Amino acid sequence: MPDPWPSLDRLALRHPVVQAPMAGGATTPALVAAVSEAGGLGMLGAGLMSPEAIGQAINEVRRLTGRPFGVNLFVPEVHRPEPDAAAIEAMADLLAPWYRELASTVPARPLPPPPDFRAQADVVLAAAVEVFSFTFGVPEATMLRAFRDRGCVVIGTATTVAEGLVLAEAGVDAVVAQGSEAGGHRGTFTGTFERGLVGTMALVPQMAAALPLPVIAAGGIMDGRGIAAALTLGAVAAQLGTAFLATMESGIHPMYKQAILDATDEATAITRALTGKAARGIRTPLMAAIEQAGIAIPPYPVQAALTAPLRRAATRWGRTDVMALWAGQGAGQGAGQARALPAATLVAALAREAREAIADVADKPL
Repeated sequence: MPDPWPSLDRLALRHPVVQAPMAGGATTPALVAAVSEAGGLGMLGAGLMSPEAIGQAINEVRRLTGRPFGVNLFVPEVHRPEPDAAAIEAMADLLAPWYRELASTVPARPLPPPPDFRAQADVVLAAAVEVFSFTFGVPEATMLRAFRDRGCVVIGTATTVAEGLVLAEAGVDAVVAQGSEAGGHRGTFTGTFERGLVGTMALVPQMAAALPLPVIAAGGIMDGRGIAAALTLGAVAAQLGTAFLATMESGIHPMYKQAILDATDEATAITRALTGKAARGIRTPLMAAIEQAGIAIPPYPVQAALTAPLRRAATRWGRTDVMALWAGQGAGQGAGQARALPAATLVAALAREAREAIADVADKPL
């Protein structure tokens, strides 16, 4: 029987494991390379990186592995709302005491713009990485065509079946079905983020049935049992983010890693407080202070620019009460969830656990 998904065949993955492309420094070249070397798909989260930094990171990954890997970028909004000057100043006033406490200052206005998406994409295209993925929308048709003509596998991110159909119509090779359990930013790009809060267990089979494309399951998957479940629901692979944050090669602060290991199933929440865009992370005092202040939260990327220096200072000082502790609902060490292991060891464990879970289910009477 022929493989129904030849577009993914050329990646020659030994295991149906994709390491999520988490922006902000978590996905170091060492992590990306280690996952790919172990037979999964390593992904560089480059949405917040300058074009120059992206090129350097790609070169470093290639120095460490000859296996396929990918790069993920953030698609900017076509009609970005005009930021309200009064709301920006009110938020700056709210954040000022936190900045002073960490020996830093609120960024000057006007705020710095996000990285240039076109320039970022040009670097990725020129490097001809094996996989180009994106989040927060759909790039223009000419860009997608250029990547496909270059031989790249193109992967989009969707939080609803409707978004998945938009991506399929745009000509992507595969779609990541991001369930509401996922850590980090919601990939919703049509309607409000609340409409896209569909759980992984419900989203994956619906998307697999509706799309003429391979679906990659994401959200709350931490071990081989979750991967086995995703495959059973119709996914071709599972994308794991939080599981890889605790690995040795992850670029996050050691205290952030410990917070993930210590988390409970109730530890996370979805918030707009830290960046202006809905994202799931471990609850912190800074998150609560912003949410409870009773003032408008500027939209992304304005709020992200207002808090970015504060979050960087918190990392320097090891202040988890002020960091952005992005994590999914599977965080914590309970039932073998988050594990502080080398990435290659984790990939091998995930594959073994998935095989065992599938065999275990096959032996059960139905």
